[in-house]
Amino acid sequence: MKKIETTLAEREKTYGDYEDVAKISQFLKQILWDGKQYHNLRSFQLESLDMICNKMARIVNGDPKYKDSWHDIEGYAKLVSDRLK
Repeated sequence: MKKIETTLAEREKTYGDYEDVAKISQFLKQILWDGKQYHNLRSFQLESLDMICNKMARIVNGDPKYKDSWHDIEGYAKLVSDRLK
């Protein structure tokens, strides 16, 4: 079984320092909170936006060529799009 320290070290190599990622992710979310329609969004829309903010923060702090981060953004957007049809 892999130790949690090993997993965290691997994640930091890919995504950058957790505190830096968290800072940017929270900043992006605060910007969205000021949107006029923010409080009218449904829970699945809000959750996808939160996750996309986190993925964007990881991209700009870690490896921007890590394809899974971009793929995840696409997936969270699709989860919303599919429900709006």
